[in-house]
This record gives sequence, structure tokens and C-alpha cells, in this order.
Amino acid sequence: MQGYIHQLESFGSVDGPGVRFIIFFSGCPLRCKYCHNPDTWDMAKGKLYTADELLNEALSCKAYWGAKGGITVSGGEPLMQLDFLLELFTKAKEKGVNTCIDTAGGPFTKEGDWFEKFKKLMEVTDILLMDIKHIDEEEHIKLTGRTGKNIIEMFRYLDEIKKPIWIRHVLVPGITDNDEYLLRTRDFIRTLSNVQRVEILPYHGLGAMKYKNLGIDYVLKDTESPSAERVANAKKILECEKYDGWKK
Repeated sequence: MQGYIHQLESFGSVDGPGVRFIIFFSGCPLRCKYCHNPDTWDMAKGKLYTADELLNEALSCKAYWGAKGGITVSGGEPLMQLDFLLELFTKAKEKGVNTCIDTAGGPFTKEGDWFEKFKKLMEVTDILLMDIKHIDEEEHIKLTGRTGKNIIEMFRYLDEIKKPIWIRHVLVPGITDNDEYLLRTRDFIRTLSNVQRVEILPYHGLGAMKYKNLGIDYVLKDTESPSAERVANAKKILECEKYDGWKK
């Protein structure tokens, strides 16, 4: 089996516990207005790798990982290639590698074969980095082009099986930088018992040139990054300091 891979990064320090080998999968079902990797949307534009090829690349960097490091799969959306990801993580765990999935949850469903494979995937996954794109369903559709209901369902399922997660929330002026939405996001996070970390990621427009090169209109080209005060406000509302399990 082969998977479509956008790129590899041998030394990642913000993509899960410790130092990580990052595998960026190609393909994504969401079209987030602030996405800074539109070049990952088309799965077929990725380079084909086998699980063994990726694992060998990763293990060549193992000396740098330390006690907490390992492999993180990101994207794009790694859950788009569920069968390949399951094979990769199964082989990684056989080698004693810590495994992490960075996902927005777009493909998630609790139905059919997909869910049965996802349950097996969770048996060989140590932690997930989960995005909350927008807590409001209508605004989520405006922002991503897709419903967020199945993503909320994924959060609930991960809580049910007590799978550790880190939550990330991009703060975008005029879209997510809104106290009402932030309070609703906080209230949702409070219902979960498996959250180890909550992070605010300030919006930036550094990916705008990629859109230009791809001939895609960048709708947030006039949006500024949030001020330091608004970032601090969001961190306070989402109680980021409360979630310190990642430090232990």
C-alpha cells in the first residue's frame, strides 16, 4: 500500500510532545478560508510512499526525539487516507514509536467500515491535535465549506475512549475573534475530560502567495492578524493555562 505525501519535516517542536518527525499527508475535504497550505488540498499531487519507506525515514531521526518525541502525521488531512495511516501507525507502534495525529476531523463518521478502521487506528495512536475551526455550525460552514457536526461527534468519541487531545483554535478577526463564540467554545471544551492542552493560534496571511501561485482567490487578503490584547483575551476566555497535562 502507498500513501500520497506532501512533504516531510525531520525536526518539529510544536506538533505534539517532544521533538517530532512530521509527515504531511496530501488531500483535505475542508476549504478553510485561512488555510496556509492550499497546495495540500489535491491528494493526487502528493508523492507516493510506502509505510516502510516513511518509517525508515522517521527512525533515522530517532536520536533527536528524546523521551516524548515520535511521529506526527499532519496535512492536508491524514484521516483522508485512513487505510494507509492505519498501516503506518501499526508498524510504528511495533517499533515502539510515539504516534500523534494532527487533524481537523473532517472525514470522521461513526458509521460502517470507516469507523471500524478508525477504532483500530485509535489503538495505535497516542495523542491527537484537534482543531476547533468554529463552534457555530452556520459559521463553520461559511469558514470551511463543510458541516462541523461530525467533528463535534469525533470530539465526543475521543472523550468517551479517554484518548488524550490537544486543542488548537485559530483566532481570526471578524470570524473567530468574537467573545460570544469564544465563550461557547470554552463551554464545549469544559465538557471534555481528555484535554491536555488548549492553544490559540493567531491568524496570519503568510500563505497568501501560495494562493496567487495556484490561481486561487485568497478571500482574507485584507484581514490583519489579531492584536496581542485580543490574543490574550482569547487565551483567558478559553482558560488555556488551566490545561497543563501536556507538561507532565
